[in-house]
Amino acid sequence: MMESYGELLKKTREAKNGDLDIIAHEISIEKRYLIGLEEEDDSALPGSAYLKGFLRNYAIYLELDPEYVLKLYHNKELQESGVPEGLYEPIHTTRNILPILLPIALLVCIIGIISGLLIVKKYKVTEDNVLLSGSKRSNVFELSDKKFFQRVYKGDQFLVPSDNNNPIVVTVSSTLGTFGLAMPSGTYYVELSEESELDVDGDNVSDMIVYVSDISKTDEARGAEVSVLLRHGALAQASGMSDSDMAEIESVVDVNLKKIQRTLIEDNRAYPFTINASFRDSCLFRDRVDNANSVEGYFAKGDVFTATPHNRIRLWISNSNAVKFSVIANSRSYDLDMGAAGQVQVEDIKWIKDTDGKYKLVVIELD
Repeated sequence: MMESYGELLKKTREAKNGDLDIIAHEISIEKRYLIGLEEEDDSALPGSAYLKGFLRNYAIYLELDPEYVLKLYHNKELQESGVPEGLYEPIHTTRNILPILLPIALLVCIIGIISGLLIVKKYKVTEDNVLLSGSKRSNVFELSDKKFFQRVYKGDQFLVPSDNNNPIVVTVSSTLGTFGLAMPSGTYYVELSEESELDVDGDNVSDMIVYVSDISKTDEARGAEVSVLLRHGALAQASGMSDSDMAEIESVVDVNLKKIQRTLIEDNRAYPFTINASFRDSCLFRDRVDNANSVEGYFAKGDVFTATPHNRIRLWISNSNAVKFSVIANSRSYDLDMGAAGQVQVEDIKWIKDTDGKYKLVVIELD
């Protein structure tokens, strides 16, 4: 009996004591899709193209041969397709009507082919981002705050939101060997299995993270399978601080100076800053940007986090040594060491206004 790809995935995961919630977070595939793969439930997945991509990525994560797993999937497809009727059911005829049937069959085939070509799905919606238009030549995707994961082709375009309500157009310029993206700040190239941070609008601040999981060295028409993640609020930096943002900046007299661990910047004005976190080990992590609600999540080794507050961010870390932080402000980068291994840490990184009218970006340890 042929081995089942779903059973193979589930058996391998259970042998590694793999938790579906953690795996879903680490490979950016929803848990319900992983369950669909293990149960071989095609109806639970968004389509054949997604299924194969998810199957390949899940197999690689479990250290299985992705080509072998895909072969098991294709074998199952062939088994379920059934045997063509003419191969097992004899044809009984009382007279030779072949000359009559052949032209009729040919005409039916031609009509069927023409009808199939005329049915084109011009507008559709992806799981995380909106495909505004589609054709055989190019697609236009409107990026959102959710992670984009899909196969794209040369000529496809991404619409990146900006602070002036006019989206920035990013065009796929290459899908042969390396993945190319043309944008106002220039053309960038990303290699296979490489994660790159790209500056879309030319302000020396990275706006999007691109990862290439599949691309052909010989066939440009195959396109490239990519993940795209927008940095939270990065494109809002150009607009500076609003009056309400400035009004919320605390005075130095309201701050416990003994709690200030470090002053990163002293300037005549305050402006948005970016904080990057790269995880060296697993930990629980929570953040609160400006006046937004706090967001908590489990991060594993290799994960990244980024945010662009206008005036402050609060960070909760269950294991301080598991995270490396850096702050980017006014085109300069500052590395931060939060604490020791196993230490629970709560920190504020925010602007305060000194008595002389100057602004300071400080790191404050909270109890």
